[in-house]
Amino acid sequence: MDAFFGGGFWTFFGLTLVLFGGASWMMGQALALTWRSVGQLVPYAGLLAATDRFLDFALFGGPLLAAGAFLMAWIVLVAIAVAGFRATRAGQMAAQYPWLFERSGPFSWRTRT
Repeated sequence: MDAFFGGGFWTFFGLTLVLFGGASWMMGQALALTWRSVGQLVPYAGLLAATDRFLDFALFGGPLLAAGAFLMAWIVLVAIAVAGFRATRAGQMAAQYPWLFERSGPFSWRTRT
C-alpha cells in the first residue's frame, strides 16, 4: 500500500489532501477566474504532485522516485482542481450572464428558461 501513498497514509492525507489539495483547489479557482481552459490544470497539477513528492521525501523520508505515489498524487490533485474549477466557473457563468444562465448545482449551470 505504501507504493501508492509514498511515505504512508497519514503523510499522504496531510500533505497531498490537506496542504496540496487546498493549493490545487485554489489553482482551479484561479484558472477559472481568468477564463482559462480546464486542460491547463493537468500540467500545473503535475508540478504540484512533484513538489508533494519532494516534500514527502525531504520531511518524512518517503521515496522520492515512487511512480505509483506520484501518479496517485497527480490524479487526486487534478480531481480537486477540476472540482474547484467547476465550482468557480458555475458561479461565474451565473453572475456574468444572469439573463442566459442560472446555477443548477455546486458544479453546474443551466440555460435560463
